[in-house]
Amino acid sequence: MSRFVQGADRRQQTLLPECLDDYVAEDNPVRVVDVFVDELDLKRRIEQVAEHIAGYLQDLDTADRHEGEAAEARSGRLVEKIDRLRAQMAMLKAMEAEVEASPDGQVSLTDPDARSMATSGRGSGIVGYNVQSAVEGEHHLIVAHEVVMTGSDREQLASMAGKARNAMGVEALDVLADRGYFSGEEILACETLGVTPYVPKPLTSGAKAAGRFGKQDFVYLPDRDVYRCPAGALLPRHMTTVEKGMTLHRYWDRASCTGCSLKRQCTPSIERRVTRWEHEAVIDALQVRMDLAPRAMRTRRRLVEHPFGTIKAWMGHTHFLTRRLPNVKTEISLHILAYNMKRVMAVLGTKPLMEAIRA
Repeated sequence: MSRFVQGADRRQQTLLPECLDDYVAEDNPVRVVDVFVDELDLKRRIEQVAEHIAGYLQDLDTADRHEGEAAEARSGRLVEKIDRLRAQMAMLKAMEAEVEASPDGQVSLTDPDARSMATSGRGSGIVGYNVQSAVEGEHHLIVAHEVVMTGSDREQLASMAGKARNAMGVEALDVLADRGYFSGEEILACETLGVTPYVPKPLTSGAKAAGRFGKQDFVYLPDRDVYRCPAGALLPRHMTTVEKGMTLHRYWDRASCTGCSLKRQCTPSIERRVTRWEHEAVIDALQVRMDLAPRAMRTRRRLVEHPFGTIKAWMGHTHFLTRRLPNVKTEISLHILAYNMKRVMAVLGTKPLMEAIRA
């Protein structure tokens, strides 16, 4: 009995039509996949997979033998319970040490590489991976992607922007991102890469939330290095500190705050203090760009949300099928390859794409 089901060669001669290949239209997407696969060298990949499976089966066999030997060594229900409790205590101690040693204070028992991801719901979350993608504006192709283990997007803007710029082969690039990517250091890094970011600033002012003036109500005058408050008073710089590697300047004027008619709308403290980052000029320039491009975030949603939604629909809106970071990267890369291939077929057609692949 044959071990594998042998499919018929699509070039096999038949009565009508002459061969099975004639059933496939010239512009059928399967022809693109056929050409693409023909250009791959799969022999070594198959050998690696076979070696991996053989090693995995050997590990399972060894683990089963060890478990059997341990089970035979136990005698009596009481001894089993004691051993189980001791093992659990040892495991908890080991897990505690592992959590303390972990840089981010997280350990996943299901997938050691997975991490807690931030979600919109308070007190909610999911353990998984953070998939980053950059979509170009003309044809909506995914030009760069990455899978990271951090739940926040705050440190990903410059890295993804640089990958997108290199993939597109351009010297300068405009990048749109949502407010989750906002970070002064990342925006400054984009400027040095020749990337112009458009990122809305998060509204995190406690004063604004309490109904008082926010920092945006204070105007910086660079020629005098002072802030003008809503009441028209000038706040000079009084001190400079370094916090988390950032040089911060502090501005205030106690005399102006004393007796100010707007003080209750400004601060409950003796005086209102304003903090300015040494590179905050790039943030000011970003805000000017955002004010001049009010539809930027709508454009961003139209570009990046559609590819992500399409891929999620293909996946069945479920979890990744693989574990560990290298495997998850491979899985999402295949999804993105399929998306880009279908997108290019829709833009160019199958025949031009096959010619381009062969070239």
